[in-house]
Amino acid sequence: MLTLDLTNAPRWHDLAPGVRVQLRPLTTALMVATRSDPAVEAVPDEASDEERAVAFAKALARRAVLAWEGIGDADGKPIDPSPDSIDALLDVWPIFEAFQLTYVSKGLLLEQEKNASALSPNGPSAGATATARVANPAEPARKPARTARRG
Repeated sequence: MLTLDLTNAPRWHDLAPGVRVQLRPLTTALMVATRSDPAVEAVPDEASDEERAVAFAKALARRAVLAWEGIGDADGKPIDPSPDSIDALLDVWPIFEAFQLTYVSKGLLLEQEKNASALSPNGPSAGATATARVANPAEPARKPARTARRG
């Protein structure tokens, strides 16, 4: 069942021990705006899927991050989110992976589900075609199949 959260309130997401970010809800408007982000559109056609994923994640994070905790500069002094600091945060591999898993993938889950094959109407084999030829399906097999010899 699809559960609708009608509050659209920002939520905190833990990305690593001691690091959490407050993110806007992953809405249609946010996804559409991110897809048309100049940084996403500038990704060359020959770019790998990984390069596209990084560009998209950074563009999405720049729109979604409202606040964070546990993130500081080189001297350990807390810093506020900015486009450059958000990009730098997502350059940290475990943070990128956590962002993808806790935020992006939940929004894309429904996208994947609608692309899945429909279930067979009457069980897993309904509509399946036979792969072996049968001389007369009403007649039982005359002798058992031969097994491979062990040598």
